Amino acid sequence: MCFLNRYEIDELRDRWAGHPTLGPATLTLVNLRDAVNRCSDGWGLWVAPVRAAARLQRLVYEYDIAHRRGFGALDALAPSAAEVRRAYTPLKAFRTRRGVAFDIADPEG
Repeated sequence: MCFLNRYEIDELRDRWAGHPTLGPATLTLVNLRDAVNRCSDGWGLWVAPVRAAARLQRLVYEYDIAHRRGFGALDALAPSAAEVRRAYTPLKAFRTRRGVAFDIADPEG
């Protein structure tokens, strides 16, 4: 399972804020993390939201690694809006089941 800590999430948000799909994806991770931190012992300690965000974290992290390794010119590697929306499905279920309020940013496209 992919786990991004609070600092990695912030760094990725800063790096990809202007990207049409990664910007909303990282903003959603920030929103989720902050909501979890407000209502629990913290992002790193509550397994349910981390599992719900696993696919989204993996999408962002894998693209970021590919970009830093020099494959950044290949926009085909970037997740599509549809992929990001699919990664949001478990987050929406978590939000409904657990009653944790956070915004989910819709990707462009």
